Amino acid sequence: MMLTAIFDDITVEMVIIRLRNYIATWSVSMFGNNGPSFAELIRQALASTRDGYDLLAPKFDLTPFRTPDELLIPAVRVAGEVDSALDICCGTGAAMAALAPHVRTRLCGIDFSEGMLEQARFNLLEVSTTAGVEYIRQDVMEMRFENEFDLAACFGALGHILPADENLFLRRIHRALKPGGYFIFITGTKPSPMDLRAAVLRAFNLIMRIRNRLRKPEFIMYYLTFALPEIESKLRAEGFDCTVYESMFEAPYQRARLVVARRVN
Repeated sequence: MMLTAIFDDITVEMVIIRLRNYIATWSVSMFGNNGPSFAELIRQALASTRDGYDLLAPKFDLTPFRTPDELLIPAVRVAGEVDSALDICCGTGAAMAALAPHVRTRLCGIDFSEGMLEQARFNLLEVSTTAGVEYIRQDVMEMRFENEFDLAACFGALGHILPADENLFLRRIHRALKPGGYFIFITGTKPSPMDLRAAVLRAFNLIMRIRNRLRKPEFIMYYLTFALPEIESKLRAEGFDCTVYESMFEAPYQRARLVVARRVN
């Protein structure tokens, strides 16, 4: 009995120590100094998409979820100078900041997270532009712009659009653009079933589907969406023609592709 009691005490103490150490890691930044902790990321994942981004907004730019400038700057440079531009799912304004020097009159960011828009306003305070800057809180699936923009962009947010909604999403963008206007975004080609990185992303998608089946409201975020070549067919069906730019991004982003879709009707 004494041996059993000692073993039990040691076992319980080990469990307590390990549990304490595990919980301690929850408060440690996952992405360097001042980034979100593991616990904060869990809270985000258990919230709705909108509430999750409201929670993450103050630290979003310290995560790898922010589209890097090494992608944004070359992408917007291809589009050239325009009078008006719309950043769809603008988040904390990273793409707006990249677009600002190339937009003459009107620069508009739309997002349904007030927390992300608040951070975007702060981030663009010192960005120089001749354009009037607007921030609109709205679900992009409900936007009603009509023939208003020379350029629309969406970076790092296409995983929030469900496959069943992709055509409607493209119709909303088509309607927002002026005739001849451009929609630009970054994507990749459909990966091989044997691609290890794709297997990891598919596993993530499966976890998110299980999460969304078991818990409401849903948090919509999936990888491997809007992939080439399938998305080209959808774009053409919605009144765009497409140019795909390959080999324009440096390592480690050399697999990324820039799609420039022009409204043709």
